[in-house]
Amino acid sequence: MTSGLWELVLKGVWVTLQLLFLSALLAGAVSFVVGIARTHRLWIVRFLAGFYTEVFRGTSALVMIFWVFFVLPPAFGWQLVPLWAGTLALGLTYGAYGSEIVRGALTAVDPAQQEGGIALSFTPWQRLRLILLPQAVPEMIPPFSNLLIELLKGTALVSIMGMGDLAFSGNLVRLALQESAEIYTYLLVIYFVIAFALTRVMRGLEKRLKAGVGKAPSRGSSPQQELKRAETTGVGASSSGGVLG
Repeated sequence: MTSGLWELVLKGVWVTLQLLFLSALLAGAVSFVVGIARTHRLWIVRFLAGFYTEVFRGTSALVMIFWVFFVLPPAFGWQLVPLWAGTLALGLTYGAYGSEIVRGALTAVDPAQQEGGIALSFTPWQRLRLILLPQAVPEMIPPFSNLLIELLKGTALVSIMGMGDLAFSGNLVRLALQESAEIYTYLLVIYFVIAFALTRVMRGLEKRLKAGVGKAPSRGSSPQQELKRAETTGVGASSSGGVLG
């Protein structure tokens, strides 16, 4: 390929990354808001959140992009640029899938943790922020990583709006060179590299969030710390001075 065609492909990569970042932000926000709402104590909140989830999870992302870009303008009298139309359609669609990840992770936390927060007179917001989310968020990372990869592949759907993403740019290069095998091989490799980088980032985030969660107290405590713990709990013995309790 010539340098001009490579420049076209690189511009498509940049547009794809922009769309991925913006739609992932929207999908993440929707996932947590709707997922938490599905565990709310009020049935009307759970119903509305569940209705949203079922509607957007049960419709095609391609049709949703058509609807946002071609149906909304005559209905409401305004037009979204392709980038924002794609962000809105993909973010709302994949946010519905993400909300189930959040709901499942929250409900998987040991009920005793929730009961402990109630016993300590924590408000629902405090229980969510201090007890549930710190334990649930690390468990959300692997399924969110898969969802992010699916979102990356879903960005190719915006090419139907004439948006110059990677898929659209690759098709223009194919038409210019009349060479399908080479161009689409390049596209597969580029998508794979982006997906692999996202996977590594999400794995690093998972390890960081899980660091320190559920770890037992250190066995290398000083004698003073052991003595203080024994005095507090009423059990245990120091290594140098008799039995406590």
